[in-house]
Amino acid sequence: MTASSRDRTDDDSLRVRARVRATDRQWVERVLQATGMFRDDEIEIAGDLVDERIADGKGSGYHFLFLETVGETLGYSCFGPIPLTLGSWDLYWIAVDPRRQGTGLGRRLLRDTEEEAAAHGARKLFVDTSGRAQYLPTRSFYEGCGYSEAARLIDFYAPGDDKVIYVRDVG
Repeated sequence: MTASSRDRTDDDSLRVRARVRATDRQWVERVLQATGMFRDDEIEIAGDLVDERIADGKGSGYHFLFLETVGETLGYSCFGPIPLTLGSWDLYWIAVDPRRQGTGLGRRLLRDTEEEAAAHGARKLFVDTSGRAQYLPTRSFYEGCGYSEAARLIDFYAPGDDKVIYVRDVG
């Protein structure tokens, strides 16, 4: 079952919410700041995507999933179709509250994201991340979830900071 057009609750009391709320921007910015992995301008863009989804709905091209338990948001993902492709989607953001990392919630959220994207016609899900040493755990996470490195763009973000693109078939 996917969260497509509705929310769902699983037996383990975790809830996946696809509906975006105005208060989600604050949570997204706070959790991304807490990870220590993102610059202020990156965090602002992530918040702007929440606002775009609220303002433009499905027309924004951005889909969201929020993983929650009673009274607490634990993680989120933002993803959507890549324009001018047939079934290629990007995973723009995925983050779990740092206090909950290492508990399997990221894997769960990624799996739910893949299912949701596939339900909307995704064949492949692409993920971009940094090649810096700080992002080794992130790259290991994607590889451990079945993603393959598809490309590496040398010095893409800055000198010494490659863009690493991962891909996985989801459709």
